[in-house]
Order: sequence, then C-alpha cells, then structure tokens
Amino acid sequence: MLTITKKGDNRVDIDLNGPIDAVNMRVGLDELIHASEGVENGRMLYTIPEFAMPTLAAMGVEMTYLPSLFSLLGKYDRCAVLTDAKWIQKAAEIEGALFPGIEIKSFDLDQITLAEDWLDEAD
Repeated sequence: MLTITKKGDNRVDIDLNGPIDAVNMRVGLDELIHASEGVENGRMLYTIPEFAMPTLAAMGVEMTYLPSLFSLLGKYDRCAVLTDAKWIQKAAEIEGALFPGIEIKSFDLDQITLAEDWLDEAD
C-alpha cells in the first residue's frame, strides 16, 4: 500500500507498506503529484516499515510517471527515510548523492523524532 499525506504547506509524508499493484501505484503517484502542488523548499518523510517489490505492472505505471516525478525533485530540499532495512537506507542516501538539490538522510523506524527534527532544521 502506498499512502500519501499532506502534513503542511511544505511537508508531504509517504508510507510504503507491503505490496503495490498498478492501481495502488497510479493512485499513490497521482496523490503525490497533487499534494506537491505549490510546495517550495519542501520536506518529505518517507516511511517504509515493510518493503515488498512492486508488481511488474506497478513498475510500468511508475515509468509512465517519471517525467512528473523528476519535476517534483525541485520542490523538495530534504527527505527523511524511515526504515529498518539497511539496504534501503543505503540506497536512499546514494540516491540523495546522485540528485543535486535534495538532501536524503536515513533513519531507523524508531527514530521518528530524530527524523522529524532533522526535517525541521533550518538550512
């Protein structure tokens, strides 16, 4: 399931928990794009308690959204990733190094307060 929650003018939270099919991917990405409208210097909290590979059809849907998703990168300055999966933490931080303009930092699931404090820090 992919759940998008707008937490404020410049904050969007994403919860990725378990399997994602094409319908769930399309709805989630539409919600993310909508929630990101008007965001500047945004902050994102991405929580992944249980990761499961999306279906092949879901990955196909994501590919069709890539241009829109790349345009979102300029709206966000920081992304905190909450997960206990060390490989996802590492992948997220590598991704942050590859995309200029957004800082990505990983935290364990029980470090939500640290993650939110980091998101709230002034640049």
